[in-house]
Amino acid sequence: MIRDIDLIVVGTGLSGCVIAEQAANKFGWKVLMTERRNHIAGNCFDKCMENGVLVHQYGPHYFRTNNPALIDYLSQFTSWIAGNYIVKSSFQGQLFPFPININTLEQFFHQSLNPDSAQNLLEKERKDFSQPTNSEEFVLSRVGCSLYEAFYLNYTLKQWGKHPRELDASVCGRIPVRFNRDNRYVDHKFQLMPAQGYTSMIQKMIDHPNIHVLLNTDFKDINISEIPCVVYTGPIDEYFNYCYGVLPWRSLKFEYKNIEQEFVQPCVQINYPNEHDYTRSVEIKHVTGQKHPNTTIVYEYPSNEGEPYYPIPATENRMLYEKYKELAEIETKGKNVFFTGRLAEYAYLNMDEVIERAFNIFERIKMEVKSTL
Repeated sequence: MIRDIDLIVVGTGLSGCVIAEQAANKFGWKVLMTERRNHIAGNCFDKCMENGVLVHQYGPHYFRTNNPALIDYLSQFTSWIAGNYIVKSSFQGQLFPFPININTLEQFFHQSLNPDSAQNLLEKERKDFSQPTNSEEFVLSRVGCSLYEAFYLNYTLKQWGKHPRELDASVCGRIPVRFNRDNRYVDHKFQLMPAQGYTSMIQKMIDHPNIHVLLNTDFKDINISEIPCVVYTGPIDEYFNYCYGVLPWRSLKFEYKNIEQEFVQPCVQINYPNEHDYTRSVEIKHVTGQKHPNTTIVYEYPSNEGEPYYPIPATENRMLYEKYKELAEIETKGKNVFFTGRLAEYAYLNMDEVIERAFNIFERIKMEVKSTL
């Protein structure tokens, strides 16, 4: 069977499945996908608990994008429901809208505000870091000490196991501060959820006679030497046998609690910066649209042990990744092995970014490999 394969895709997460689908449909290639886990869809995998409630097994996935072309593409494989992505953060027994907006500031500082007065308020609170070099300086330069200590400091310590001053400014730079009353978690134009879930969408994506999936399979058990093209979406340091050392990741442990009640939380996600060992609780029913008399709450506990979820953004880690990236580029030019996705690029990527990068890799394959076959 291996001799007949045109492309091997290592991993059945979103990036690998996009490339497999494109190769099968546009090239007519025969694609073999290998997956270590016992299911497809990578960290997007969702499933029903024993009580019948649909959950996101590896943490909540909030699809959003500003790119209508991605919506058009994915709409081949799913219908949509609106994404009701509302997050609150707990502080001193109250739940505050998060990311910070005017509603948050009014509740926190006990005063009425408008966009101008809110900006003036934060102008007085901010610390003067014109060029922040780490996450602590970045947050202090935007919102000052009180809000930093209430919502950012301890959450970061729990989430990353590091002080914010040890992390790149980009860690907290992803979180907006709004001078309006928009309580949504993200600002993107399109905020949607696959109507039947992510697993269903991805299953339809790779439901093609030219695509064959091997679950519970390590790619190292497959002889890829005679395959014209390989797409690798696993950890890049593992591919090269950790020759430069191990890239550090932050992992998660999940605790599930089934409750005989339709809803428990007021929104999909509550952050707990200052209490509990877990960072957040998620009631995904708020965004899946599922109608069910029971619910499930998932509590997330960050850990240094377990599956890789979040690359730890620090200078020394980025430098280590760059060394592996140089090896990857040699592998691509010499053996047509292409690296993409969170694990292979050691990057925190949203789902729309994963898809866009997968399309870019497919274009490279079309130019650099397809023309030679």
